[in-house]
Amino acid sequence: MPGRLAGRTALVTGAGTGIGRAIAERFADEGAEVALAGLDPAQCEEAARAIAASAGAATLALGGDLSAPGVAEDVRDATLRRFGKLDVLVNNAGGGVILPSLEHTEETLRRTIENNLWTALRCTLACIPAMRERGYGRVVNVGAESVRNGLDAHAVYNAAKGGVHAMVSGFAREFARDGLTFNVVAPSYVALPAAAGGDARKGSPSRLASVRERAVEYIPMGRAATPADVAAAVLFLASEEAGFITGQVLSVNGGSSMQ
Repeated sequence: MPGRLAGRTALVTGAGTGIGRAIAERFADEGAEVALAGLDPAQCEEAARAIAASAGAATLALGGDLSAPGVAEDVRDATLRRFGKLDVLVNNAGGGVILPSLEHTEETLRRTIENNLWTALRCTLACIPAMRERGYGRVVNVGAESVRNGLDAHAVYNAAKGGVHAMVSGFAREFARDGLTFNVVAPSYVALPAAAGGDARKGSPSRLASVRERAVEYIPMGRAATPADVAAAVLFLASEEAGFITGQVLSVNGGSSMQ
């Protein structure tokens, strides 16, 4: 039986590790050709090789800072050269420094906004024309449940992710009759190993432990989300089954916010 993304080509950003890799793996298992883009080319190459071997899927590894001008266009063009089309974009690249608001510096402010908002905005603008030309596209952004629940020490991060949430409704309305949909999957705290970048961006180990503990306290189910939890929601919104869903935020949060 063909997978839900059989015959589709997907570009997943931040795909070398963590949530992005889980999304790329799930897409490949569902029949998609997958381009994996991220800051670390070696991580993306390793992930692409492993996914190709396990799923038998065609993959492509791409490196670059997607917040910088021109890089998103380069990644798009490389994807189109390899696969000839682009059906799905997942804006997963992100990460910020989680600090009490008044402890942020110019550098941490800039990095948090660039990593989360600029990457998603630049990639979306770069990929819309290719999707619009074919009359089909799914853009799924990985946002954050903390935008809704005001998680401690997340104000600056929420400013960036909130921008991602907000841009989706504008794109969704503007391109609704072109066959394109734009949605957000907003996870609660996601348990990631340090190697996946889940720890380094949070600061000291003691601060990380505090952030994790408080985040899980918000969740009625009593646990953090997993990358697989997020990937399942992204898969649905990337599939043809979600063709009448656009401009929405789907929370994957264990009940930390409701309605």
